[in-house]
Amino acid sequence: MTARRLLAITGVLALLPLTALPTASGATPDTPARTLTCAKATDQENGSSALHEIRSGGIDRSYILRLPEGYDRRASWPLIVAYHGRGSTGVEIEGFSKLSTLPAVIAYPDGVVGTGDGYRQAWQGAPYEPTGVDDVTFTADLLDSLQDDLCVDPARTYATGKSNGAGLVGLLACRLPDRFAALAPVAGAFYPGAREGCEDAVPVPVIDIHGVADATIPYAGDPDRDLPAIADWVGDWAERDGCLPTPRTRTIGRDVLTYTWRGCDDGTAVEHVAVQGGGHVWPGADVYSGGGHVTHTIEAHEVIWRFFRQHTLDEARR
Repeated sequence: MTARRLLAITGVLALLPLTALPTASGATPDTPARTLTCAKATDQENGSSALHEIRSGGIDRSYILRLPEGYDRRASWPLIVAYHGRGSTGVEIEGFSKLSTLPAVIAYPDGVVGTGDGYRQAWQGAPYEPTGVDDVTFTADLLDSLQDDLCVDPARTYATGKSNGAGLVGLLACRLPDRFAALAPVAGAFYPGAREGCEDAVPVPVIDIHGVADATIPYAGDPDRDLPAIADWVGDWAERDGCLPTPRTRTIGRDVLTYTWRGCDDGTAVEHVAVQGGGHVWPGADVYSGGGHVTHTIEAHEVIWRFFRQHTLDEARR
C-alpha cells in the first residue's frame, strides 16, 4: 500500500460549517501562503463556464470547463471532475450541483449515448453503457489535458458524480487511484461493471451520499439488477482502506445520519451520508436533480468540498 497524506481530518470536521482550516503558515488550503500568477494562458474568462472538446479513443468528447473567479491570479488550483447521471449532461449537473461555486477548476464531461431505452447519454460500468467506449481511458486523457493546459494541482484532483456518473466514480476509485486524491459518489448506481477490479483496489478516500428513500437506485440494493445495498458498498471500501470496523455515527438535523470510519490505512478515510426520506437527488439542490425528496439540511457540494480539501495525493502515488 502506498502512503497518502491526510491534511486535516476528523469525521466531525467534515460536516461542520464551511470555514477555512488554518495551516501552520497562517494560510488556508484554499489560499496559498504566496500567491503566484498562472503561467498557462487560456482564452476563457475567469469565473466563466465554456464548452470544450477533446479526442479520446477515436471519439470527439465534450466537457464544460468552469474557471473560478481569480483563476489567473493563482498558479495551482484544485481540480474536480463531475459526472452527470444517465440521460443528463454536463450542463445539467453544473446547474443543480452548485459545484461551480467552489474555489476550484471544475470539469463536467458529457457521456456518450448508451444502449437500452431512449437516446440517453451514459457512462461505462452500467448495463446500458455505450458500446465500445472506455470512459476510464477518457478520464485519464481528460486529466492529462487539463493538467497540461491549466494551472491545476495534480495532487488535489478529485471526482464526484450522480447516479450512473457516481457509478463511474466508484470504478475510477478502483482503476485510477493514482490520479485522484478523493472521490465522492452521490446516489451511486454501482452495477457489477462499476465494481470490476475493486477486489484488489488500493486504499483511497471515499465519501458516499445517498437517499434512504431513493426509488431509482434503492438504498437497500436491488438483487434483480445486481445492485448492492449502499451500506455494503461503503463497508467494502472501509474494509479495503483498513479502517476500524465500527463507524462513528452522528445525526444532523432531523434527516441526515453520517457514518465515519476511523483508523484507516495510509491516511485515507471513508464516510457515508444517509439522508432519511431522501430521493434520487442531489442534496441541497434548488432546481430539479432527480425524483424524490430533496433535503436542505445539508448542501452536498459543501459536504463534498470539506471532505476533498482534507486530502491530497501523495507524490509517490502519482
